[in-house]
Formats: sequence, structure tokens, C-alpha cells
Amino acid sequence: MNKRVFYKNTAVMTGCSLVLRLMGIVFRIFISNRVGAEGMGLYQLVFSVYVLGTTFATSGIITAVTRLAAEHLAKGNPGAVIRLMRLCAFCCLLVGGVSALLLFGGAPYIGRLLGDSRAVPAIAYSGIALPFIGISSCLKGYFLAKRQAWPPCLAQMLEQAVRIGSILWMLNEFWDGSLAGACLIIVLGDALSETVACIYLLCAYRHQRRYTLPQDRQPGAPLLRPMLHIALPLTAGRYLSTALRTVENFLVPARLTRYTRSETASLAQFGAVKGMALPLIFFPSALLMTVSGLLIPELSDAYALGHRRQVTRLVELSLQITLLGAILVGGLFTVLGKPLGVLLYNDPLAGTLLQVLGPLTPVMYLDSVVTGMLKGLGQQVHSLWFSVTDSVVRILLIVVLLPHYGLAGFLFVMVVSNLLTGSLSTARLLTVSGAGMQWSRWILRPLLAAGIAGGICLLLPFEGTAYLILSALLFTGVYVGLMPLLGCFNKEDWKQLISQKGQQKAAVD
Repeated sequence: MNKRVFYKNTAVMTGCSLVLRLMGIVFRIFISNRVGAEGMGLYQLVFSVYVLGTTFATSGIITAVTRLAAEHLAKGNPGAVIRLMRLCAFCCLLVGGVSALLLFGGAPYIGRLLGDSRAVPAIAYSGIALPFIGISSCLKGYFLAKRQAWPPCLAQMLEQAVRIGSILWMLNEFWDGSLAGACLIIVLGDALSETVACIYLLCAYRHQRRYTLPQDRQPGAPLLRPMLHIALPLTAGRYLSTALRTVENFLVPARLTRYTRSETASLAQFGAVKGMALPLIFFPSALLMTVSGLLIPELSDAYALGHRRQVTRLVELSLQITLLGAILVGGLFTVLGKPLGVLLYNDPLAGTLLQVLGPLTPVMYLDSVVTGMLKGLGQQVHSLWFSVTDSVVRILLIVVLLPHYGLAGFLFVMVVSNLLTGSLSTARLLTVSGAGMQWSRWILRPLLAAGIAGGICLLLPFEGTAYLILSALLFTGVYVGLMPLLGCFNKEDWKQLISQKGQQKAAVD
């Protein structure tokens, strides 16, 4: 892969991710203002079940396709890629169809487990798009392996546009004003958008296959074992961790109710955390998540070819960029979270949550990026155990703490969880890659820069929207300006970032 292609793909996927996240945040703000915090809480319960079904439908297939397709293309064996796609598509159709039937038939029982019958209609129809989601995962993995960013990006843009347009139209035409009706409409809009995106990706794949891949009639069985070797640990981990996370989402409102003595208040608090604060916190992570996704085939290639120094350089550079960017974002939310939440959601609780979770942002971002890199290095089994351990700890703490400490106890659970998984994942990545953590340059000095920038912002004599805009610009400017002065990111780091792809190409050649 040459650096021009890498930079082009990074720019395309980053721009696409930013646009999609912006559209998603604006749409989420609109929906939250229509249905309120309680409605967002109910939707998050439905969504947790939907995610469980999606996990069954995708079955870790996107990572398997990306890695195996990249390996076969690098070895000059495109015929095997066709057999791989047929095999994976068949598996996704089978698993997705079974998952959809289970959700439809089990919706009443799931509603009783949730303790809220309003969720039943949405859960019953949430499985419609699961087979399409599975096939889309296969196709996205193929295009990532080909280093072609446009088809997945266009599919995501189309998906988001269809989702927003269809949900807005159905809310305007068919909504009866109930929270159950709103959740059902959102689920149907999601299903329609996923179906349209899958059709587009399938057309793009067939068009490319017709002109770039040779016909191949060999059976797909030889590919089954390596595909399962990659997908099964991811599948088992995702099944188990997602199931545990679903149990957690079921428990949180119920345990909060023991503290608040109000189901409505508990569901509203749950919705404020999961439906309002966390999506906004993860909104700026588009660049970091994009780089992480693109690094999976890069790390896989370097690791498979035995280029250990290249793996080390890629990991260290990724950790540095992730931490510097995450500390900037975390500082912004810590300083501006409260007025930002009130401005966007008209909800003081959402603003307080943004401010409280701001210092935790670097750990959350780091864990997300490190997990992606571990997958690229074939560490699926370790990721499984880290995820299971985290979920078990979270559930135990939720059961014990929430009835006595309420929302404060839930926030403490989030702190413990992110510190635990971030530490375990990062330690494993450093061990496997041989990389080192530069605590002073990547963490302590950036924290000092964020503290200086935040202190200056607190002195601004403004209020409202003007304060938010000026403070965000000033904070970012001061923080970025201090990076070279404090030695956090200097000219040598920039040169390494620019030349990284050229070095990899030379090593491969």
C-alpha cells in the first residue's frame, strides 16, 4: 500500500465519519427533544437488544474478511477472495435469519425481562435487517482489504440519509405520541436504512468483481478453517460480552429505581447517560477510530511478514496520536460540558454528565483504539477475556452500588470499568508489539497543557453560545500551541508520521 492511497483513504473515511457523526448527533438531539430523557432511556433498552441481535448477525465476520482478503490479495490469489465472500455471505444469511426469528418470537419474553411492555413492538421488528447487516459486514471487510474507502463511506452516508429521512417522515405521518410508537418507528427506519446500504454495497462489489476479479469455481471449504479461526474467538467474545452488556442495561434502570423510587426518573437518568452524554463524548473520535480501522490490515500485513520494527513504530505512533487527541477532547468536555449539555439537550443533567465524564474520555478513546489494534495483531482471545472480565465486574458493581448510591454509583462503575479494560488492553498491546509507553510526553505534559488551556478559558468574560465557541477555539489553540513547546509532539514526530507509509512500503518491497 503506498502512502498516497493511505492518505486518501484516511481523508475519505475521516471526512465521512465526521459527517456521519455530525448528522447522527444532530438527529439524536432532535429525537431527544421530541421524546425526552425517558424516551431515550426506553430506546436504549431496545437498542441494547438490537445490538445483541446484530452481534449474532455479524459474528466477527468483518475482521475475518478484512484479514483473509488482505492476505490473499497480497499473495496474488484473488480467486480465493471470491470463495471467501461466498462462504461468509452464506454464514451471515443463515445466522442473521435465525437471529431475526428469535427476536420476533422472543419479544414478549424480553419485554417481561425489561419490565416494560412498551419495548415489545420495537424488539419484535428489530431483527428485520439482521441478514442485511451481516452481508454488509462482509462487503465492508472486502473493501477495507482492498484499501478502497469510497464504497463503505458512500454506503454509510446513504444509510444515514435514509435513516434520518424515513424516521422523520414516519414520526410526522404515523406517530401516535407514545414512547412505544416512537421506538418502533426508529427501529423500522434503522431496518430500512441497513437494507438500502446493503443493496448498494452488493452492487458495488458485483461491479468490481466483474472487472477486477477472475471467475473461480473451486469449493470454499479450504477457507472455512482460517475464517473460523479468526471469527470464532471474536464471535464468542462478542456474543458473551454483548450478552453481558445487555444484562447490564437491563439491570441499570431496575437498580436505579431502588434508589430513586421512581421508574420514570431511573429511565430518564439511564437515557441521559447512554442516549445523550456518551454519544456526544464519542462524537469527536472520528479521526482516531478511522486510523484504528485502517491500521488493522496494515498491522496484519507487517505482523504476518515478520516486520517487528514496523509493528512497533505503528503502535507507538498510534498511541501517541490517540492520547494527545483524547486529552484535548477530554479537556474540552471537562471545561465546557455543562453549558454544552444545556445548549444542545436543554437538560442540566446531560451537561453535568458531560463534565463529569470529560476526564474519563482519554481512557475510553485509548481502549477503543487499542482494541482495534489488538484485533489486527491476532489477539482475539485476549480481547475476549478482557471484555468478559470487564462485563462481570460491571454487573457485580451495578448490583451492589446502584441501590445505595444511584447515578453516582453508576458513574463510579464506568470509571472502574474503563480503567480496567484500558489497562489490560494497553498492557497486552505493548507486550505483543514491543512498543513502549512514554508517560511524560504522551500523558503528563499533555495534561499540563490541558490544565493551562482550561484555566485560561475560565477567565473569559462571556456567557452562552459566544462563551462556548470562543472557549473551544482558545482551548484548542493553546493546547496545540503548547505541544511542541512541551515536547509532546515535535518535528521528528511529524516527520515519522509523514514517512511511516513510505517506510512500510520500502520494507515490504
